[in-house]
Amino acid sequence: MTGSTIVHTTTHYATDRTRWRLRFNQGRQTWHYVSEEESKANPQTDIEKYWLDLKLDAPELPKATTALESARNAFEFFKRLQNEEGFWAGEYGGPMFLIPGLVIAYYSTSTKLPDGWSEEIIQYLFNRADKQDGGWGLHIEGHSTVFGTALNYIVLRLLGVDAEHPVCVKARGTLHKLGGATGSPSWGKFWMATLGVYDWDGMNPVPPELWLLPHFLPFHPARYWCHTRNVYIPMSYLYGRRATAPLTDLTRQLRQELYTQPYESINWSQQRNNICKADEYYPHTKFLNFLNSGLAIVEMFTPRVGLRAQALKAAYAQVKYEDENTHYLDIGPVNKCMNMLAAFYEEGKDSEAFKKHVDNNIDFMWMSGGGMMMNGTNGSQLWDTALLIQGVMESGLAHEPQNHEAMKKALLFLDDCQIKRNPPFMKEGWRDRTLGSWPFSNRFQGYTVSDCTAEGLKAVLLLQGKLDYTEERIPLERLKQAVDIVLDMQNKSGGFASYESVRGPAWLEWINPAEVFGNIMIEYCYPECSTACVLGLTYFREQHPDYRRDEIDATITRAVKYIHSVQREDGSWYGSWAICFTYATMFACESLSSVGLSYDNSEALRKACQFLLSKQREDGGWGESYKSCEQHRYVEHENSQVVQTAWALMALMAAKCPDHTAIERGIKLIMGRQQKDGQWKQEAIEGIFNHSCSISYPNYKHIFTIWALGRYANMYERKTKQN
Repeated sequence: MTGSTIVHTTTHYATDRTRWRLRFNQGRQTWHYVSEEESKANPQTDIEKYWLDLKLDAPELPKATTALESARNAFEFFKRLQNEEGFWAGEYGGPMFLIPGLVIAYYSTSTKLPDGWSEEIIQYLFNRADKQDGGWGLHIEGHSTVFGTALNYIVLRLLGVDAEHPVCVKARGTLHKLGGATGSPSWGKFWMATLGVYDWDGMNPVPPELWLLPHFLPFHPARYWCHTRNVYIPMSYLYGRRATAPLTDLTRQLRQELYTQPYESINWSQQRNNICKADEYYPHTKFLNFLNSGLAIVEMFTPRVGLRAQALKAAYAQVKYEDENTHYLDIGPVNKCMNMLAAFYEEGKDSEAFKKHVDNNIDFMWMSGGGMMMNGTNGSQLWDTALLIQGVMESGLAHEPQNHEAMKKALLFLDDCQIKRNPPFMKEGWRDRTLGSWPFSNRFQGYTVSDCTAEGLKAVLLLQGKLDYTEERIPLERLKQAVDIVLDMQNKSGGFASYESVRGPAWLEWINPAEVFGNIMIEYCYPECSTACVLGLTYFREQHPDYRRDEIDATITRAVKYIHSVQREDGSWYGSWAICFTYATMFACESLSSVGLSYDNSEALRKACQFLLSKQREDGGWGESYKSCEQHRYVEHENSQVVQTAWALMALMAAKCPDHTAIERGIKLIMGRQQKDGQWKQEAIEGIFNHSCSISYPNYKHIFTIWALGRYANMYERKTKQN
């Protein structure tokens, strides 16, 4: 239900699913495996049953005959999944390289996993193994790779699965066919080296001395995209001290199982640039290979001088700044596990830092009917909730009495979720100010995101400015702080990036070392983020026209110019945060329509509509594959997708496309797939990042369907009724 269809393996490791409980605390969403007694004393909620694929006693609703009735049924169901804090919880899984870092960090530090985790992680990996070859890919819908197969094989073995278990035998066979673990990308080589099943000499250098360089240099790591720099900070620290777990009988066995030749016979220095073709998305440039060769020579001498000790101290200081700035949640699960390991080696297992890391790992873990996964962040709480509010508002459902309480609760969450401080180590940790912004998940993680701030601002303005039954929980001063954040994030191009303004030169991509991701070295501007910021400022200007008016007007004008400039020749826009051309084209159409453009007066919107109409399928829907993101061209999915159909319809309606028949056909597809209780079933994965890795947004199938149906009702059904 919350992912592609799960087919359970014959050997079950799963726990008793009725004993899992989901707890909420100030925007946190954490799963706990409780005792039988506690389970009996506190029955499972609808939210828990829904995400665990257990029987949910949702009533059958009257069959919808109009788009508005369909939207009403959908929200009637989706309200059941709103929690007491006002937000909609949810899975944010998909990447298959997250769990290995967690399990390797626990094993390397001899730390026990919480109750139920081992069994459910095993079950999840069993269920996500490729049905044909038994391997794992970069993400749940990807082909088997060395990166995914080697690391997840290691996880199963560390958690106690026997090497001769059929799942392990099949996976090991695929790994060997791919050439063995020596062909892993650099992040895989790193994790295996920390475990002691790969030699550090087989990894290209990640020198911590970079943190001793003067900031004015264009390649100083503080200029990297924040996700990238926060991965390579702890990686450089652990590489610099060659942090390796003590060998055990199990890791000695893994040394023999992972490779196609005896471990002792491997020439490690020759493996540095050995990347399996099945893994390689972004090959090394010649410049990077030249640079790595020089660094490898320098690395032979650097540890022998005092510079290495100073560099390690500087790198670990950055680890601490990131930890303290984010309440030990960190920007994402990759650097979270690396920082945990760095804290262990620097401060020890009994340190407060290490304990805080262990305590907060639970925020990233998500239970599903197929087992336990690791989310791509500690959730998408703010993002999902802010978008849902806008869809409910546009549909008119927010004005209906039965929905008042849900909207009041949502406003409470938006109030709590807004970030009300700047990072305590803002300058030292190379962070921008955050006071007044909204994050992707919750305020504890504490990173500003441009479009999340804008979407949060829009949602508050709608709830406080358009509804007569909500009180003003968020005062104007805090809304102004959010506007200040957005205005400060615009780049010279007029566009908006994700977490920060663009800091580094584009040529830094020449030294992208990750092999599996594209465009990760610096921030980039996106039509999606730019549209959100345009609309957030537009909504604010409408209600508060006197605050920084000239700057807001100029910012919107520059952003719209940027959005025009990145339209492709075929009329589409490339999407970087979901799949793909359909998604970004929806956002672009929204922003252009907000400044008075439409099909009738805008060549850009006419081309956009023509592009979308050319992709509509015979059944009335749209379906785009994640491979569009990889290949930078539109690739059809084998089936129409409800979510992408909603995106396409929203774009066409925003642009006031005159082809009402095409729009009606799409609406009929959405309504035709709605279940009797108002929900839609999960289809293909929805999200993407860094061009190559898909990620799940399972709440989208309710958020954007409600929104598209509501817009249709306003534009066509209500107009017809009035006439």
